Amino acid sequence: MISFNPKDMSTAKVHGYLLSAVAPRPIAFASTIDEEGNPNLSPFSFFNVFSANPPILIFSPARRVRDNTVKHTLENVEAVREVVINVVNYDLVQQTSLSSTEYAKGVNEFEKAGLTMLKSDIVKPFRVAESPVQFECKVNDIVKLGDEGGAGNLVICEVVKFHVSEEVLDEEQRIDQEKLDLVARAGGSYYNRAKSGFFEIPKPLQTLGIGVDALPEEVKNSMILTGNDLGMLGNVEQLPSAQDIAAFVEDISERYPNITSMTHREKHKLAQNYLSYGDVASAWKLLLS
Repeated sequence: MISFNPKDMSTAKVHGYLLSAVAPRPIAFASTIDEEGNPNLSPFSFFNVFSANPPILIFSPARRVRDNTVKHTLENVEAVREVVINVVNYDLVQQTSLSSTEYAKGVNEFEKAGLTMLKSDIVKPFRVAESPVQFECKVNDIVKLGDEGGAGNLVICEVVKFHVSEEVLDEEQRIDQEKLDLVARAGGSYYNRAKSGFFEIPKPLQTLGIGVDALPEEVKNSMILTGNDLGMLGNVEQLPSAQDIAAFVEDISERYPNITSMTHREKHKLAQNYLSYGDVASAWKLLLS
């Protein structure tokens, strides 16, 4: 590995490594107003949720690396301690990117990005009507992390009301991640579309897996199966029965007539293919055949 000491590097280079390594990051599409009531809209990927009681979101408009200036969003939340944090889905990503342009103070990014200003119920800043989830927030505190370019400013926001589009809810009024279709930021010009990359892992508290340590030695020490593969195999409550294995072998023998004479390597490659589709049961039956 190559090791780095941030103190020996330029801020721009440290910034680049951090954004590329800590990714993908959710996007806070922050709507604020200045003392004259002029709206401002800008995205921030230094953002996350940190508490449910009270409901707290934190985002960080960092000082610009190149010239140590601050963003209008920071000036606005210092003057009017309210903000609306809108989430960004795939349908919004191009407009969100456009709104990040450094327009002059007083320019309305809602208009520049072609987005609709929606009056909030409690706070003064407008919501982004096109965003599927909008959080109206009061700013509890602003923590300055430094005075030089690249220094963050933690804007600690308490959610006082939030709005969720019915289009992204399921029958039980829970947010459906597929319908929400969020995007996130990575390094450079890269974004990540969550909908295209989602997968599920059964929680250990719901199913007590046998664990990787209980796997047969030839599986655990496989030169083919990855750590992720082994994790999937270890997260089953019990191994298939001899009857289940025999039925499986009979079922696939037409496609794989040599299944009983396959080497471990051949079986592991085929099992890995089953795992890539989330078919852990078939992978186990094959491995134990």
